[in-house]
Amino acid sequence: MKIHFIGIGGIGISGLAKYLRAQGVEISGSDIAEGNATKYLRAQGVEINIPHSAQAITNQDLVIHSAIIKPDNIEVQEAHKKGIKVLSRKEALAFILKEKRVFSVCGAHGKSTTSAILSSLFPQFGAIIGADSKEFGSNVREAKSECIIFEADESDKSFLNSNPYFAIIPNAEPEHMESYNHNLTEFYGAYDEFINKAKKRVFNLSDPYLKNLKNIESIALEPSTDIKNIQFYLHNDEPQTSFELKDYGSFHVWGFGEHTAQNAALAILCAIDELGLKALDSIKANLAHFKGIKKRFDILCKGQTTIIDDYAHHPTEITATLKSVAIYNALKPHAKVIAIWQPHKYSRVLDNLESFVRCFENGCDELVILPVWKAGEAHIDIDFATLFAKYNPTFATHLKLNNGHIELYNDKEHIKTLQDALIIGLGAGDITYQLRGEK
Repeated sequence: MKIHFIGIGGIGISGLAKYLRAQGVEISGSDIAEGNATKYLRAQGVEINIPHSAQAITNQDLVIHSAIIKPDNIEVQEAHKKGIKVLSRKEALAFILKEKRVFSVCGAHGKSTTSAILSSLFPQFGAIIGADSKEFGSNVREAKSECIIFEADESDKSFLNSNPYFAIIPNAEPEHMESYNHNLTEFYGAYDEFINKAKKRVFNLSDPYLKNLKNIESIALEPSTDIKNIQFYLHNDEPQTSFELKDYGSFHVWGFGEHTAQNAALAILCAIDELGLKALDSIKANLAHFKGIKKRFDILCKGQTTIIDDYAHHPTEITATLKSVAIYNALKPHAKVIAIWQPHKYSRVLDNLESFVRCFENGCDELVILPVWKAGEAHIDIDFATLFAKYNPTFATHLKLNNGHIELYNDKEHIKTLQDALIIGLGAGDITYQLRGEK
């Protein structure tokens, strides 16, 4: 089969392309600009068109496009002219995953980490994750298999098309409510539908919604009683969490924090159910292969000045990340902790305003606030200076990496240098590239 991907440089579309290529599908693709994904695929012999071109549509059997591609796209129009079926990524998932044994992970927080840990526990399975696993340096494990670890996305309801065999849910906190008409009944109804599609399930019962699913058969994780003796330490200067899970013994996983132990525990319980207790030793050994994922407590440089990049962009995530920062700083003390926050979407800020104001109360000595990453939204005036006045924050338009230090700017004017500190960047926008000196 031949499939063409429009917007193949994006992480979601490139993930599908890489995975299907490993299953034996002949793929091609296009995008508006070159990027890491297009360079990688081109090096694998995949035909890539930059920019979009009608000539890219030849004799393919199917065209799949990313969510941002509009009906007037030249390749979409050409495919229609030639009678080639065109699907959005969301629509394509049902087609791609319909015959697969899918270990589908969804939730507001922790799904990328949980998915990556699952992929470590099932290295023979294919995997499509929403971030690059450091274990295999990609968001896709390109294995030919009938089984797949899949990070399912509730933000656009596409998780309903993921054909879950095993549903793994770290939490179901309301998020992306614009996709659910800001209606909690509709939101939880979608989760109900997802859960009922699955043959097996593992839930984190610290989530109120999951705890109240009395009539749904599942493997339950009750963190307050099932996870014991959590300890944090550095191994080769890398963060590690050890814990005991039920009566299965002790486990060691990359990362810091109670949430890390909970994410790992969900993956472990899934693996034990699937493989049996006879595989417990191999599960523990495979867990050691997990090395974290890019942009999640991603330690970019260490020393007197330590810089960490984290994708946290919701108050719950920021609070958890700052707790991990406190653990790291206790083991490897720095003069102070500086948080650099790039708010992500006006709607998210306004929907969670009080929680955002509170989430920096513990864990940082200084707060830097960058402009809101709009993510396609129209500008909304938000008085961050008044709302966050108790932190006496520094406002900057952007930052630059300079010899292991962070330089803050207000347009072209240099404001200050951040150094001799543990610096944590928080956000889902381009802050990750600024911290790495790539922008």
